[in-house]
Amino acid sequence: MIKISILNKAGSFAENKDIARDIRLKDLVPALENNENIILDFTGVDAANQSFIHALISDLLRKYGISILDHIEFRSCNAKTRKIIEIVTEYMQEGME
Repeated sequence: MIKISILNKAGSFAENKDIARDIRLKDLVPALENNENIILDFTGVDAANQSFIHALISDLLRKYGISILDHIEFRSCNAKTRKIIEIVTEYMQEGME
């Protein structure tokens, strides 16, 4: 299992979709290809916008399917960030039907 600190990579306001893309390509995809589980640790992150979350996980959902979320834990998200994650995952599921 690998743990990725969003605070260390994106700061307390995770808004930069280029950083999210880099996390996805450099950290998430290789871990998933190796069948590892992932903890995305949002400790210290005050907010994340929808563009960041979308860039972080939407291509994973498209590539691997919704079941990939069984291998990704979103830890220590505040209520607003958790809601954005839910919105993005629901939107992606609708597009997969």
